[in-house]
Amino acid sequence: MQTIILAINDPKAIPLAIEILTSGGLVAFPTDTVYGLGAMAFNEQAVSRISDVKGRSGEKAIPVLIGDISQLNSVATGVNSQCEKLAKRFWPGPLTIALPRHPSIPDAITPLPTVGVRIPNFLPTLELLRKTGPLAVSSANISGMGSSSTARGVQAQLDGKIPLILDGGVTPGGTPSTVVDCSQGQPVILREGPISLEQILNALA
Repeated sequence: MQTIILAINDPKAIPLAIEILTSGGLVAFPTDTVYGLGAMAFNEQAVSRISDVKGRSGEKAIPVLIGDISQLNSVATGVNSQCEKLAKRFWPGPLTIALPRHPSIPDAITPLPTVGVRIPNFLPTLELLRKTGPLAVSSANISGMGSSSTARGVQAQLDGKIPLILDGGVTPGGTPSTVVDCSQGQPVILREGPISLEQILNALA
């Protein structure tokens, strides 16, 4: 497979990405944290290919990125007041919120009763997400290797494994998002990242 790299602001880039994604393919693109590898969230076969390409266990949960809060109810249920406060304060941004999964979420995304959801703070990617709908997105790297903050970094690991990399320059964050579980009442940090527990608790105060 030939891997094409296109600048994300190239007029051909978003339409080609949508064509590949809706056909069941994978696309790598920048977010506000690191480069992600995405598939259509409700296409189980496509989502499974993320783990295949990364060479990792299919039992690991894959977060879902959405382009707008209006897409949240299609991927998660039990959106409580805590989640609403955190979303209002930190979305778009580097916070992934774990919520009860919607029945339509395929098992390839997560074997758990919850699903991690995030709105990234990167305008070109938001444009893509608003047109495709929710995408299952994992970091665009081989499992066990470092996350990539550039398109060339993605190419070094995934060249020949995926059809398209969208180049948005160096990602501003460089660190994967904070993951917080809000499904059981009191928020619990599942992965530390740019947003601290103190910031989360302050937002809920």
